[in-house]
Amino acid sequence: METLQKIALIFTVIGAINWGLVGLFDINLVNLLFGSVEMLEKLVYILVGITGLINIGLFFNRIETK
Repeated sequence: METLQKIALIFTVIGAINWGLVGLFDINLVNLLFGSVEMLEKLVYILVGITGLINIGLFFNRIETK
């Protein structure tokens, strides 16, 4: 489960960076990278949304350190 949460966190950070660029500079990095392939762009947005929901679990589950 830890691996899934780490991957989810990476996607969430990518989404946060993209929204920061949109807010600050009106640059949508996902659209710039995958705009010509609309389905791939949608897939990235869906993955970021799903991983954001997975990361909500971090608030409610305690992850033990090794």
